[in-house]
Amino acid sequence: MPSITRRRTANVGRPTSAEADILAATQRLLINGANFTELGVQQICTEAGVARSTFYSHFRDKVDLLVRLAAAFTASSFDFASAWAPSDGVEGLADAFLHVVKVYREHAAVRRALAEVATYDATVRDFWSAELDQFTDWTIALLRAEQEAGRAPADLDPVSATRVIVMGGERALVAHVTAEDSGSDAAFARELALTWWYGVYRRPADHSR
Repeated sequence: MPSITRRRTANVGRPTSAEADILAATQRLLINGANFTELGVQQICTEAGVARSTFYSHFRDKVDLLVRLAAAFTASSFDFASAWAPSDGVEGLADAFLHVVKVYREHAAVRRALAEVATYDATVRDFWSAELDQFTDWTIALLRAEQEAGRAPADLDPVSATRVIVMGGERALVAHVTAEDSGSDAAFARELALTWWYGVYRRPADHSR
């Protein structure tokens, strides 16, 4: 398996108590239906039980808050996915994806906020693009290693295939946790794993059949 170093975006270490309170309060407000763009700093501070000055001692602005809130979500989902190796097989991949689905459910409100703010803020857009690029790079390297070992088909285009499965898979994840209840998570994770495994990692060499 290729060696890929995890790039920790917005790595600020373990949050202080006040910082953690602000992050948790923001996530609660988002879960309860708040629109991040319309969410005021004072409302966040009131929910967290901290002074407005405390907010600005920990965060530059709301965008900084969102990026740092999202960093835990993206790191967790990447860590679960990248813990899988092809030697774990399709069942291991399904298990990894099931953990990722659970992360997406837990942070669905944050993912919505990211999509919302990315439409007009370059910092958030660049953050999310970098997070996807990191997983894309890892997948490309893994597929190339599998090709070199003769386990993935020689005619596979790792870059194009990765774009399809990473971007398509992420969109499918968002749609799933938005529209379906958790009772179907295992079935979804298994279907996603089967698509990746038999469509890319172990695609039959003879496509005429």
